[in-house]
Amino acid sequence: QVQLVESGGGLVQPGGSLRLSCAASGRTFSTWTMGWFRQAPGEGREFIAAISGSTGRTLYTDSAKDRFTISRDNAKNTVYLQMNSLKPEDTAVYYCAAARYLRPYGYDYWGQGTQVTVSS
Repeated sequence: QVQLVESGGGLVQPGGSLRLSCAASGRTFSTWTMGWFRQAPGEGREFIAAISGSTGRTLYTDSAKDRFTISRDNAKNTVYLQMNSLKPEDTAVYYCAAARYLRPYGYDYWGQGTQVTVSS
């Protein structure tokens, strides 16, 4: 079982940056693919990016490729999402999740989320 705790959310002005972190419990973190999702008010959960456990291969949704970067530090059991040039439409609750395969669906474990608000 994997427990996930996100941090790093908050209020940021349009054009600003944030780095989200997700700390995972357990000794097998490096074997899990880790993903980031978001859910805006009144909308469904949207896949953003994922990174495989051992190779560090990444997968992004088209809208995230230019502004968001996913990375991980297996020694710290942590995955990150660097978000740049933030827009008001990026306002959402951001979740990290763990899966066995590098894909935008089929995630087994989820964190509770961290709120990101982009507003002037």
